Amino acid sequence: ADAFRSLGLDRRDALWAARGLNRVGGQEDLPLFSIVADPTRERDFGLPSMLIGEHVVEDYRTIGLSLKTHPAALLRSELTTQGVTPSERLADMENGSKVRVAGLVLVRQRPGTASGVIFMTLQDEGHVANVVVWPKIFEQFRGEVLGSRFCAVDGYVQSESGVVHVIAKRIIDFSPLLAKLSSAEFTITVTAADEVRRPVEADSRKHPRNVRHKLSYEPAAKVMPKGRNFH
Repeated sequence: ADAFRSLGLDRRDALWAARGLNRVGGQEDLPLFSIVADPTRERDFGLPSMLIGEHVVEDYRTIGLSLKTHPAALLRSELTTQGVTPSERLADMENGSKVRVAGLVLVRQRPGTASGVIFMTLQDEGHVANVVVWPKIFEQFRGEVLGSRFCAVDGYVQSESGVVHVIAKRIIDFSPLLAKLSSAEFTITVTAADEVRRPVEADSRKHPRNVRHKLSYEPAAKVMPKGRNFH
């Protein structure tokens, strides 16, 4: 990324230029032909800067996390509209309070000694929410528990001796909200990091070059962690 900036290139411009090399095997540029104009070389032009959400999606796609910001931070306005409480506020809520939490699904645990109870860990931009899913609730929302990458849970707070859980009553797959990361403008400063590809977006913004690589970008939800399962 620093090398790209030293050349005055945006990451997207650098990616475009790299794809334009189109070398085969160990082929190199030979000095004898470096002074001859290449009729296949395209003129340089500026490409639109990547959105902050696109940066985050690409970080997750390539390394499984992002140091720029958390997806939930970008979606916080939408989550607030949906009645979601930030997980960092759970510790201040009264025992038995109704609550809705949401976040990336990090872990699902089903210990053999827990009589079929599943423990889920949801992560948002501030903290994690530990969710208890009783067997009857699991059978009712099996697809959401096992398939969601970004999940919302309706339930109530169970606070005992400083340990806070959310007892699930309803589970909702919020993964479709992640599609907004690559299509909406967010006012968050981008920091240095590298990306390789862009996710699916409107056809008017799709990368037009197709050199050696199939540029069929995955939706944002598919590049987020699936969550680790333990038994």
